[in-house]
Amino acid sequence: MLQYKVVELPNVTEESIEETLNQWTAKGWQYDGLQFAMRESSKRPAMAFMLFTREEQH
Repeated sequence: MLQYKVVELPNVTEESIEETLNQWTAKGWQYDGLQFAMRESSKRPAMAFMLFTREEQH
């Protein structure tokens, strides 16, 4: 069975994205996608959600 992991990034920077990718892939999760939450008044994302998956371990 496939498991999903959603990680919220309240501070969206290159460093925070890299750190999160390295942290969760080292734990056996596979990167599945990145969703940005935008502010209407800014071109920079207010936050992001990183999605990871892995097969459930028995």
